[in-house]
Amino acid sequence: MTHTLHRSGRPDSLRGDFVVFTMSAKQVNAQGSAEKMRRFIEIVEKHGPVNCGDMKTGNVLNIGRDEIFDNVRDTSIVHFVFTDLTQVTEVLQELKEADLGTSVVVSGLVDEIGRACREVGLEMHTLEFSGGIHGRIERLPAQPVLAVTTMCGHGMVARGLVRSLAAKVKRGKLSLSQAALELARPCQCGVFNPRRAEELIQEVIDSEA
Repeated sequence: MTHTLHRSGRPDSLRGDFVVFTMSAKQVNAQGSAEKMRRFIEIVEKHGPVNCGDMKTGNVLNIGRDEIFDNVRDTSIVHFVFTDLTQVTEVLQELKEADLGTSVVVSGLVDEIGRACREVGLEMHTLEFSGGIHGRIERLPAQPVLAVTTMCGHGMVARGLVRSLAAKVKRGKLSLSQAALELARPCQCGVFNPRRAEELIQEVIDSEA
């Protein structure tokens, strides 16, 4: 199961939200995989991601691309976020040709990911679906705040921060893009989509007007 699996929201919003990442398997192909992950970064970063990071070292907004690249380890998990299926398709095509030998995971709406795979002649090895949220769901924030917070798979983006930054945008203290980048910073892995967050912050403002 992946921490990018449980992103919440309407299908039309999720159609602009993809995460592509790679990782090795302990005791299978981890030893010496750091160099393959650096090559993964060089390939994927050419296709216009809006965020990236490594779970082990942090996201590009906080520490920068070079520090992520230089500190990749065999146990790293390197993530990139995209907003367009064409970009994802191009990434998969180039990764297929490179044949790096590490696992590649793509999160997004399954029909779109399937379309990208078919276009480049790949078959999905494993298909996972989110089982939804169970338990005391009345304690969850309302949409679209939940759609923002679930873009960080480890729950590092607080609902209170979403509402606080939305309020600042409403008062003219911040732009939508500035608020979205502030929300992306706490997400250590770099899987938060700031472009989608701009749209969702506006929805928060409109819903609380």
